[in-house]
Amino acid sequence: MPNSSTLNPSVRWDSPGPGTLRRWQALIPGWFAAEARDLPWRRPDCTPWGVLVSEIMLQQTPVVRVLPRWEDWMRRWPAPADLAAAPTGDVLRAWDRLGYPRRALRLKEAAAAITARHGGKVPEDEAELRALPGIGEYTAAAVAAFAHGRRSTVLDTNIRRVLARAARGEAAPPPALSRAEYRWAAALVPEDEAVSVRWNAGLMELGALVCTARSPRCTACPLAADCTWLAAGRPGAEAPTVRKQTWHGTDRQLRGAVLAVLRAGDAAVPRGLLVSGREGTVSVPESLTESQLEALARLRRLDPDPARMDRIVTGLIGDRLAQENPEGLTLPD
Repeated sequence: MPNSSTLNPSVRWDSPGPGTLRRWQALIPGWFAAEARDLPWRRPDCTPWGVLVSEIMLQQTPVVRVLPRWEDWMRRWPAPADLAAAPTGDVLRAWDRLGYPRRALRLKEAAAAITARHGGKVPEDEAELRALPGIGEYTAAAVAAFAHGRRSTVLDTNIRRVLARAARGEAAPPPALSRAEYRWAAALVPEDEAVSVRWNAGLMELGALVCTARSPRCTACPLAADCTWLAAGRPGAEAPTVRKQTWHGTDRQLRGAVLAVLRAGDAAVPRGLLVSGREGTVSVPESLTESQLEALARLRRLDPDPARMDRIVTGLIGDRLAQENPEGLTLPD
């Protein structure tokens, strides 16, 4: 449950009336059954492990980018024990360009914990799920619901937005999830386990496809007749959104470029080649593959400051995303 420090006593958490809530609890699962995207981790034959992998991959990453990586991942490591035994370098290569590669390390650590503590089976209990490396409140609730059919309170950005608009008449939920909001949302979840799973999945899909942050399609929404926000004239719909940090020139871009060089081959890359910038004078080992040389050329075209690059390389080593030996840097063993 969210920390009480995020509680804002000035925010009112009024629930829809009993009749409205019953209507919503019927409409949302029905809409989901008719409109949901056919995603492999939603299919009946998907294992709990497959659901857990999808939830980690989908964090801050669009579905279209996750699909091919998830399918490849499940072919290579169809069970937690398979991933737990895999070399870390192979895991990071398979993660490819999904971003936030520390998620791959946490997933491998979670796989090892599932194998050691739970006999290779993804636990059903939310507390046991939260005890796994890299698994937080949201992921534990989502896996309990979508992998095991448990009644849980799943609150991602999409679900919070739909509920904020439909029930409270606000364009967006508060920036931080509070204990008050969590309890309020939990009271809306249907009591029946099977219905609660479709409620959570349906609200999430509705927020992703219809009740979007920037261009909501209210005429296609099953809750339109009861939506408090729509009835009020969609207040705040044109409010400026917080501008996201651009990708070009960021540390994230440079970290990704360095990892691309290391993923492209097994040969060690001298630190000087990675930090010296466009005009570097460090000799290039003959052991580097063509793919590594191409990735290195892309890194150099960014023309980063050597001091900054040295800090970035040191950070990658500290995050266990790279290792250094006398010959240079490689992905971890």
